[in-house]
Amino acid sequence: MMSESRHEVRPRSFELFYRHERDRLVRILSLSLGDPAVSAEAVDEAMARAYARWRRVGSYASPQGWVYRVALNWARSNARKTRRERLGAVAEQLLSDPEPDDPRLLDRIGRLPGHQRSVVVLRYYADWSIDEIAAALQVRPGTVKSRLHRALAELRAFVEVEP
Repeated sequence: MMSESRHEVRPRSFELFYRHERDRLVRILSLSLGDPAVSAEAVDEAMARAYARWRRVGSYASPQGWVYRVALNWARSNARKTRRERLGAVAEQLLSDPEPDDPRLLDRIGRLPGHQRSVVVLRYYADWSIDEIAAALQVRPGTVKSRLHRALAELRAFVEVEP
């Protein structure tokens, strides 16, 4: 019988916390992120995680701080994933047409700094792996990834701006 009363208390306690804090946390996170829709989604995700751990989270001095931190981390992680997907779209465009019809894209690749241009050409035109590029350029694979990331960001910005 004792465990039944605990289960009854937990949902009511969380429910009160949720009703009192959810909208306020969305507003606060919106100020941090600048996007109310993403903030609401992030807070909802964090609230679901708080509910799953309510016995522990509910005992914290500031459970709303825990929810805020989890929501912020989730939103940042989601933003990184979205950026990677957009960068991947530029890479797919390069992969699908190794000699693009648009001379402006080739010109833009030609304007990249030499170290970035090299990794783009070797990765997407020569179809080399990150490790093969690193060995050829005598740099670490992480350096290749970093250069590739920056180059694709530059190309993505060009593709998004150009009609």
